[in-house]
Amino acid sequence: MSLSPTLTAYAQHWVTNLSYDLSRYAMFAIAVWLVICVLLRVPLARRKLRDTSPAARQLITEFATSLRTVAIFSTVGLIAFTLERVGMLPGAAFALRLGWSWGVASLILMILGHDAYFYWTHRAMHDPRLFRAFHRRHHRSHNPSPFSAYSFDVAEAAVMAAFVPIWMLLVPTSWPVVGLFMLHQIVRNTIGHCGYELFPANAEGRPLLGFLTTVTHHDLHHAQAGWNYGLYFSWWDRWMGTEHPEYLTRFAAASGRRLELQSAA
Repeated sequence: MSLSPTLTAYAQHWVTNLSYDLSRYAMFAIAVWLVICVLLRVPLARRKLRDTSPAARQLITEFATSLRTVAIFSTVGLIAFTLERVGMLPGAAFALRLGWSWGVASLILMILGHDAYFYWTHRAMHDPRLFRAFHRRHHRSHNPSPFSAYSFDVAEAAVMAAFVPIWMLLVPTSWPVVGLFMLHQIVRNTIGHCGYELFPANAEGRPLLGFLTTVTHHDLHHAQAGWNYGLYFSWWDRWMGTEHPEYLTRFAAASGRRLELQSAA
């Protein structure tokens, strides 16, 4: 194979990845901001987590930084493409032959795996020796917005992007499942940064689905960075003792309920 067709294939794959990743990000970040933060800001006023809203300048900076992150995601995605072209990634084709049941199972496993990967890499990036190089950009969004979801430093974007090729090397996963995983990831990410508590509470004032992280959960991380490192699920923070001590009380207040402390006994 000549060099030119090879470069053309890589360029086409990169552009395709970029268009998909950019479309997903723009669609959900803009949609969540427009619907939650603009159109529903009055009905949801009691569920707003901060007294102030992010300034327009912050939103523009976050969006611009996110475009760089999307480009990095697409570039790192070439690793999996390369591995598949040279025959080192047979799992994608093999996963398709396993049928829809494995597709569902592999999607669930991928989400669980990513949550663990995110918790530990995220916690590591808060080490003072790594924070400035890896994670400072994201925490400049002290009062986050849906556009904060991909507002990463270059190093953090590369670490986050590396999960997909690492996972595909270890676990047979089809490309359609990867696409669904990315869709789930951006939906949860943009909602988690929206600044309004959207998750329902039970009669005791606790999250109805307590194993899921809520908007309050991640907002507290932006307010006080030493807590709440989880992405989708709350169990790693509970197991590791990094859940914010006021999380349940803050969630109850944001959801319009009073936390029944007796239920914790």
